[in-house]
Amino acid sequence: MDFAYDDRTVELRQRLEAFLTECIHPAEPVHHEQVLAAGDPWARPPVMAELKAQARERGLWNLFLPDARYGAGLTNLQYAPLAELTGRSPHLAPEALNCAAPDTGNMELLAEFGSEAQRERWLAPLLEGEIRSAFCMTEPEVASSDATNIATRITRDGDHYVVNGRKWWSSGAMDPRCEIFIVMGKTDPDADRHRQQSMILVPRDTPGVTVRRGMTVFGYSDASHGGHAEIDFTDVRVPVENLVGAEGTGFAIAQARLGPGRIHHCMRLIGMAERALELLCRRALDRVAFGRPLAEQGVVREWIAESRVRIEQARLLVLKTAWLMDTVGNKGAHTEIQAIKIITPSMAEWVIDKAIQGYGGAGVSQDSPLAQLWASARTLRLADGPDEVHRASLARRELRRWS
Repeated sequence: MDFAYDDRTVELRQRLEAFLTECIHPAEPVHHEQVLAAGDPWARPPVMAELKAQARERGLWNLFLPDARYGAGLTNLQYAPLAELTGRSPHLAPEALNCAAPDTGNMELLAEFGSEAQRERWLAPLLEGEIRSAFCMTEPEVASSDATNIATRITRDGDHYVVNGRKWWSSGAMDPRCEIFIVMGKTDPDADRHRQQSMILVPRDTPGVTVRRGMTVFGYSDASHGGHAEIDFTDVRVPVENLVGAEGTGFAIAQARLGPGRIHHCMRLIGMAERALELLCRRALDRVAFGRPLAEQGVVREWIAESRVRIEQARLLVLKTAWLMDTVGNKGAHTEIQAIKIITPSMAEWVIDKAIQGYGGAGVSQDSPLAQLWASARTLRLADGPDEVHRASLARRELRRWS
């Protein structure tokens, strides 16, 4: 394994670092003020459109897609240090580069499994950043950590499918530019447990679609992910051509979609932890308590040292996972994908928590990015599968080696 940056990664990383310094970080307070002025936590302020235009001018666009027909054609190993940098400002940078969830996963899904007509109608404008999308899998009435529990029905009726069900935590749905929902539901409840589900495309303006409310994340709108919504689908009719792939392939498509999404989250979490550690170090050097700087307090030094160790451990495992995905495919990297999904959010949560402690009251206020960073890291211990599900699955795989 060789994790040294190649020439293209070095060049893109330099460009991205400059973009963060010159555009993204100065825009953070502007973004906050514009959202407050709009009076709508899910509004997309004008500064975001400006950042997107600047990113495109600098050639920092669709970096996440390894398929050169649609994106930058980077490998996972090439993309990892770039995604890490965007994690330093996770609520602005990924969206500015058109590399924000859930659109990234939805674009990957359409690129791999969508028909030519579906790619032309929906993938093309997503790649251009003209619209946004939502992924509708989780449901309020069932334990959605087990995706086979999903109760939403997708019933064939002549040349249409009829969708009935309720979804929540539908990422992307609160963005005013969201035009398409990718909905997972059951087409055949009597089939094999993992062949009951299908994916279907539902335009947002289809009759019978009702966005009931936005879901906040520890009180935050999480608008960088397009916000999360609770949605009713009541006798929603869409053409059969809107089915993604074949009937019964929804579970497999979901797993294919979630693998790259999980590592992208982990890449960004490394950057979030790095920013938190930087803020902690700066605070420790500047702040005096009990007659000496915080940096001279033994407990603070212990936090800093332990943070560096934990970040480096997680980064190396993420890079190994990226390398495996590039060399043996997502299935071959399944164990490592689960491992990073377990360890990286917890690592980032721990580092950010110590930075908050070092900042005191300022750390939980709007005067630093730490509270929102912590909320994001904590949420990712649930998103794309809770820790416990990944631990149980990983343990089963390990036990099979010896049974």
